[in-house]
Amino acid sequence: MNLPRISILLAILLLLFSCKKSSDNSDPEALATVLKGEGTFIINEGNYLAGNGSLSFYSYANGKIYNDIFYSVNARPLGDVPNSVTINGNNAYIIVNNSGNIEVVEKNSLKVLKTISGLNSPRNLLIVSNEKAYVSSLYSNNIVVVNLLTNSISGNIALRRTSESMVLVANKAFISSWSQGKEIMVVNTVTDKAVDSILVAPEPESMVVDKNQKLWVLCSGGYTGQVHAELDRINPYTDVIEKQFVFPAKSSYPTCLQLNKTKDTLYYVDSGLWKMSIDAAILPSAPFVKPAGRFVYKLGVDPRYNRIFYTDAIDYKQKGYVIQINSKGLLIDSCRADIIPGSFCFK
Repeated sequence: MNLPRISILLAILLLLFSCKKSSDNSDPEALATVLKGEGTFIINEGNYLAGNGSLSFYSYANGKIYNDIFYSVNARPLGDVPNSVTINGNNAYIIVNNSGNIEVVEKNSLKVLKTISGLNSPRNLLIVSNEKAYVSSLYSNNIVVVNLLTNSISGNIALRRTSESMVLVANKAFISSWSQGKEIMVVNTVTDKAVDSILVAPEPESMVVDKNQKLWVLCSGGYTGQVHAELDRINPYTDVIEKQFVFPAKSSYPTCLQLNKTKDTLYYVDSGLWKMSIDAAILPSAPFVKPAGRFVYKLGVDPRYNRIFYTDAIDYKQKGYVIQINSKGLLIDSCRADIIPGSFCFK
């Protein structure tokens, strides 16, 4: 048997294995039990203006994926292009980008507690304190402040920039201006005022804070590929860039910067999956996991167990895949999610 035939056989076996591990959510009591356990929520973005975004849950207890669970619980669609989920205490906040909503749900049942509406293209939510969160926006130049006690909008922060990824260090929120931007805005979370900005490469897309409390910023360089992508390490206490790693090829378009459990290893997507120590002197020269015929779209790493998940959006029309690998890059599982599986939230 030649290698192409082996590859085809493995692909068929993987597809069959994935089909057996899906669930139709036909038993509400069984679904309710599953949602109380550990696992990961998966945002399925759906198609723009189609209103077919959804939420999936991969259960660690039984290794099954449960699709369209928001609809199963609440008997209505999630909305148009959901983007992220953030857990705070007993609640989960589902950001629905193009619908302009935040669905506040009970994390163990997914029952809607409240819908916060009227937002301008919300993207991500950052928990600032027990009482307050920030919501970034793709189109607005303001950050929305949400009161977590009442689950309502309590104010705005003028950035004069659009916003995307957000991280918290001490009393400072670092907020990337992603779409056509090249700055990290610094907000004092006590006063809710922008106090500084850090100039980086074009389109800072994602950020993490490592074990040494260093801020890492992944800049895609822009979708047109006219500028080299860049990975920057910033001291969040001085707002000074300490290291700059420039991607050698303009064709590189890295996204989805993540950290492992011990916060000493970086992962990101650039066609395949890449892995880099926070102490590395140069960028990696070869991918950690090659794409192998998949369209690698989004990446997530469970900080408790080092489970590495990534998605394959296929053609952006049919239901995509969620693939799970271990820290050595070996396949653990593959399940079919819904249309354009995107970001992860680990429960």
